[in-house]
Amino acid sequence: MTVESTAATRKPRRSSKRAGAARTPKAPDEPQLVQLLTPEGERIEHPDYEVDLTPEELRGLYRDMVLTRRFDAEATSLQRQGELGLWASLLGQEAAQIGSGRALRDDDYVFPTYREHGVAWCRGVDPTNLLGMFRGVNHGGWDPNSNNFHLYTIVIGSQTLHATGYAMGIVKDGADSAVVAYFGDGASSQGDVAEAFTFSAVYNAPVVFFCQNNQWAISEPTEKQMRVPLYQRAQGFGFPGVRVDGNDVLACLAVTKSALERARRGEGPTLVEAYTYRMGAHTTSDDPTKYRTDDERQAWEAKDPIQRLKTYLEKQKFADEAFFTGLESESETLGKRVREVVRAMPDPDSMAMFENTHVDGHALVDEERAQFAAYQASFADSAEEGN
Repeated sequence: MTVESTAATRKPRRSSKRAGAARTPKAPDEPQLVQLLTPEGERIEHPDYEVDLTPEELRGLYRDMVLTRRFDAEATSLQRQGELGLWASLLGQEAAQIGSGRALRDDDYVFPTYREHGVAWCRGVDPTNLLGMFRGVNHGGWDPNSNNFHLYTIVIGSQTLHATGYAMGIVKDGADSAVVAYFGDGASSQGDVAEAFTFSAVYNAPVVFFCQNNQWAISEPTEKQMRVPLYQRAQGFGFPGVRVDGNDVLACLAVTKSALERARRGEGPTLVEAYTYRMGAHTTSDDPTKYRTDDERQAWEAKDPIQRLKTYLEKQKFADEAFFTGLESESETLGKRVREVVRAMPDPDSMAMFENTHVDGHALVDEERAQFAAYQASFADSAEEGN
């Protein structure tokens, strides 16, 4: 399913009276939030952004989110069973990832963190390929250039610089594609991100910085990281920023598509802050109950991105029970395939890490290889002695 042809564009501002009536109500001193679908599943208008999707495209977005969540849940379970060393869940962030991911064209390029499982799904990356690194059998099991989706980046914030450099190269090549760099609210405090903002602004690079503000950088709330709303940071670097309801897949699609089109027109970078919530742990090594309350989580459960789209589909009669039942069956099939593929992954050659280090070999690497081989052999000797 693709919605790249969808009419999701930034439009000229209408009269102040019309704009005021259409905007989502906000609390005093709270930043404006672009929203097209309320938590109750009600469709609303926004004066600057709109999206017009067919029932089939809406069902496709719902399917994307449901299957992405199922894959994510399966990966979390596999880690708990000892099949993966670690896992970074996207639970609660499906709309931000699917909405932005479906706004991309095939020739656009994505630079992810380690949590963009939904974006990978949109780019056609086999979800089982995401698990090899977390199982410790490879460093990323897909070819980045096959899907224009870079390998997962563990170093916090560094991918924003990679994205900026790639976007600068696009300009030199004379292409009209664009780049999206994903990062979290915690990464926004990294120097790499500030440097990427500076370079992209100065060189007018066609890059969209997509920040999923899930409000907890591991265990630190956003109010301890910044004194202004995150999207406003873009102003200091000379390019626009916008805050979108990160649990609204329609708004995320419209805002991202608008930012990408702006980049293609040669108008430079945009910072999109998808205001969302991490429903689970930062990673499976984290315990969120140590730093946040159950009440906070329950309040955000009421804004669940999947449920709100389901409610809209049901209200508009865009999906029937057969659709939801069939999707549930497809979800079960996906979960089973993920389990089977992960458990069948072969162990890597432990000596391979010494290969391709130097073109002509190196004495120190040869010495380390021999030491490691002897170390491994000692386990075989111990087993034989035990018998």
